[in-house]
Amino acid sequence: METLIGYVTHFYNRISVAVLSLTSHLELGDKVHFLGHTTDFEQNVSSMEIEHKKVTTVGPGDEVALKVIEPVRNGDEIYKITETD
Repeated sequence: METLIGYVTHFYNRISVAVLSLTSHLELGDKVHFLGHTTDFEQNVSSMEIEHKKVTTVGPGDEVALKVIEPVRNGDEIYKITETD
């Protein structure tokens, strides 16, 4: 199951980092799905930072920098993937 948890607000191409505005919780190790006009890929969350400090969990209202494996665009949606039994 996928749940919308935020949007991409900025992308730093040279370092492959996306800035996300979150509406829900996100933790290291979570699996996320980026979806947009030309974007569609899944990855595990391996590195997050707020104000250049590493964090392990973030919540609604946070703006977090996330290392991504493919380019993303402003406005792309980010979904958290959860396993269903």
